[in-house]
Amino acid sequence: MNATTGNTGGVLEGAVVAVAGAAGPAGRATLLRLAESGATVVACDAHPERLAEAVDAARYAHGGATVTGETVDLFDADAARDWADRTEKEFGRVDGLVHLVGGWRGGKALDRTSLGDWDFLEKLLIRTVQSTSLAFQDALRRSDRGRYVLISAAGASAPTAGNAAYSAAKAAAEAWALALADAFRKAGGEDGPAAASAILVVKALVHDAMRAERPNAKFAGFTDVGELAEAIAGVWDRPAGEVNGKRLWLTPQP
Repeated sequence: MNATTGNTGGVLEGAVVAVAGAAGPAGRATLLRLAESGATVVACDAHPERLAEAVDAARYAHGGATVTGETVDLFDADAARDWADRTEKEFGRVDGLVHLVGGWRGGKALDRTSLGDWDFLEKLLIRTVQSTSLAFQDALRRSDRGRYVLISAAGASAPTAGNAAYSAAKAAAEAWALALADAFRKAGGEDGPAAASAILVVKALVHDAMRAERPNAKFAGFTDVGELAEAIAGVWDRPAGEVNGKRLWLTPQP
């Protein structure tokens, strides 16, 4: 199933969207796209300087856009819940949580995998999904357009020997997001879900700095961060029932 993209300004106009892991290239592109759509964007990251640069860039590109940023420890469920509560109290609603917290560790063979890599990835890729989903679930359910958007990798469905820890962590994160989708489905009853938890699946991401560093690389099957940002915004274009519990593939499905 392929995600669709398009102009989502009307749907996202006035929406309040939180972005976790907003300081990297994908986060920057997403902040820009959401601000362009008229959303109020509430960003967080563990790197305050990079986050401030990303927030300033989105504000500068779209004068008058409300884009805020703060450092939040998403390994701490209470800290994540405080962030969600502050956001809803300040802006009156929360219409989305985009989970962009990422990281990778891997190697060439399964028998060379360090379980220290698993410890690192479990916190980064799973714990942050757990804390943000638990923190924002109720607010998203109260919204008339609530969306939880997880970015995942094709490796979760087709793990390789060298990427066992990474693929397993991504698969666990997907399972948690699908459980959230089931909670939204059950809450909607016969009317169907009013909120949605959707997964966007990429092979890997590419951005301009990567292309500049490796001008001869093909990056076959990679998704540009700008394309990802369009797909994220596009999740709001579709009814909750169409995207809830769905993996939306931005790369060929293995």
